[in-house]
Amino acid sequence: MTIGVVSDTHGNIKAWNKAYPYFSDAKLILHAGDVLYHPPRLGWTEGYDIPALVEALNSSSIPIIFVQGNCDSQVYEELLSAPVQSPHAFVHCDQVRIVINHGHLLTKEGMRDLARRYGANCFVFGHTHIPELEVYDGVLLMNPGSPSIPKLEIEGRPVPTVGIIAEGKARIINIENGSIVKEISIPE
Repeated sequence: MTIGVVSDTHGNIKAWNKAYPYFSDAKLILHAGDVLYHPPRLGWTEGYDIPALVEALNSSSIPIIFVQGNCDSQVYEELLSAPVQSPHAFVHCDQVRIVINHGHLLTKEGMRDLARRYGANCFVFGHTHIPELEVYDGVLLMNPGSPSIPKLEIEGRPVPTVGIIAEGKARIINIENGSIVKEISIPE
């Protein structure tokens, strides 16, 4: 089963529209928070349009599981047709057991411990806008980065990213050109 992974869309419909085609084979999308509102310190981004993003998320043909990020508020969450889980959600698909949490209050040790509490082999988080794939003490830590306000730079340019979990691997995808930025096997 293919799972799409995204975080930190921050109300940006242009970023979502660029990311969504990469989930065409997915049966499920995990959103690790900071769904609608923009980060106050980073300001507005081109494509910031909460009503348009709400419409796109609510009309997605692929089910989306959301968790609450530090920029998400109940006022905006009520616009979404799927409930926003807080502070985390647990998903079990095939051999992948995933805890999703925005990650802004957890260390790597805390992520690992929460994953172990649920018997998970994967922990999906966001917040930093920097993609990450790392097996930490037997648990895959996966941050898909951000499609709207990316902080990963390659050759001096920001690279918007999303994640894909499929066939025992986790991948970070550059949504500008479809290239694989990082790839790692998921521990059993």
